[in-house]
Amino acid sequence: MDRLVINGPAKLSGSVCVSPAKNACLPIMTACLLNPNPITLKDMPTLKDVETLRNLLESLGVKSEVDQKDIRFDAGTIESTDAEYELVRKMRASILVLGPLLARERCAKVSLPGGCAIGTRPIDIHLEGLKKMGAVIDINSGYVFAKTGTEGLVGAQIVLPFPSVGATENLMMAAVLAKGETTITNAAREPEIEDLGNFLNAMGAIVEGAGESIIKIQGVHIDKLKSVSYRAIGDRIEAATYLIAGIITNSEIEVKGFRTKDIASVCDELQSMGAVFEVAEDQIVVKKHDEIKGCNVDTAPFPGFPTDVQAQMMVLATKAITSSVIREKIFENRFMHVPELKRMGANIIKKGNLAMIEGSASLSAAPVMCTDLRASAALVLAALAAEGETVISRVYHLDRGYENLADKLSGLGVDIKRI
Repeated sequence: MDRLVINGPAKLSGSVCVSPAKNACLPIMTACLLNPNPITLKDMPTLKDVETLRNLLESLGVKSEVDQKDIRFDAGTIESTDAEYELVRKMRASILVLGPLLARERCAKVSLPGGCAIGTRPIDIHLEGLKKMGAVIDINSGYVFAKTGTEGLVGAQIVLPFPSVGATENLMMAAVLAKGETTITNAAREPEIEDLGNFLNAMGAIVEGAGESIIKIQGVHIDKLKSVSYRAIGDRIEAATYLIAGIITNSEIEVKGFRTKDIASVCDELQSMGAVFEVAEDQIVVKKHDEIKGCNVDTAPFPGFPTDVQAQMMVLATKAITSSVIREKIFENRFMHVPELKRMGANIIKKGNLAMIEGSASLSAAPVMCTDLRASAALVLAALAAEGETVISRVYHLDRGYENLADKLSGLGVDIKRI
C-alpha cells in the first residue's frame, strides 16, 4: 500500500495549475448515458474516481477510448441497466447513473452507493424527486429498482427539502429526456451544477438556471441530442487546498486554472484571518503575511463555506495566533481527521459537530493515516508545517480526488516522495 513521506517544515515557491474538477467531471460522465452520439471530455484528470466511473459506464455498455488526457464516450447502445454493487460500492457518485438510465431506458437497477464514510448522505431526496416524475421505485436487497410507465418520465414541479448536490444533478439529467417541463426549486447552487447545465445544453438539452436556486429543464426527444467536446471547470477544492498550503507555510505561490469566483467564501475567510493574496479571474497569487488569526467558520451549501475545505481550514487554524471554532453543518461524521492531527501536536476539542482549535500549535512529524479524501489533504497540509518526516498511509483516498498531488507539491519545492 502506497504512502507519502513529507519532510517539513516546507517552503513553497512557483506556480501550480489545478485540474478539471472531480465533482464536475463525474456527473458530466454519467450524463453521457443520455446521448447516443459520441462525446469527448477534454483534459480529464487521472483520478481513481474517474477510473471507477468509467468502468461502471463500460459495464452498462458505454464504449470509451482514452487519447492522452481526453476520453471519448460512445453510449450508442445501452447493453445493461444494472449498476452492480462491486462497482457502485467504491464511490458515492455512482448513484448518478440512476437518473440518466431511467430517462433513456425507462428502468434501472442501481446498488446503494458507497464512498467516503463521512456521513449517511441518504438518497431519499433523489428518489422522491424521481417519483414525482412518474418513476416507480422499490429498494430491496441493497439495490434501487426503478422503472417508468410506457410513456417514460414526465416533467414535474419538484421542491427539494435540502439543496442536495447529487439529487439536483440526478433530477436535472432525468429531466432532459422527460416529457414536458421540470422545475427544481431549492436546487443546489454549486459551480459544478452550473457546469453540468452548460454541458447538457452543449449537447442539445434545454436547461435554464443551473447554478441558481430554481432550475427549469424542458424535455427534448433523444434525437435532438448531438455530439459535443467539452472540458469541465477547474477544481475549486484543489485550488483552495493549494492556497492554504501557501498560507500555512508563509510562502509565495501562484495557483491557476480555475474560476476564482467559485471560492469567494474561502478567500473572504482566509483574508479575514490575515492571509494576503492577489486575485485575478482565473488565478490567485499567495503573498507572505505577518500573522494568521483564528477563524469562526460554519460549513454551508454554496455559496457558503464548503464542507470540502473544512479539514484543510482546521489545519491552518492550528497555526493561527488565536483560537478558532469550526462547525460542520453538512455531514455528521466529517471530523475523522481530528485524532490524526492531535497525533501531530494539534490541540483540538470536538463536541458533536463543533470543533474548537487552539492556535500556535507546534506541529511535529508523526505516522498518520488517511480516513477520507479531504481529511487526507488536511494531513498533507499539516505535514508541510510540521517539523520532521511525516509518513502518511492509506493515500488511496487522495487518489480519488487530487491528481498528481505529490508531483505538483514537488514542483513547488516540497520534499515529498511516494513509496
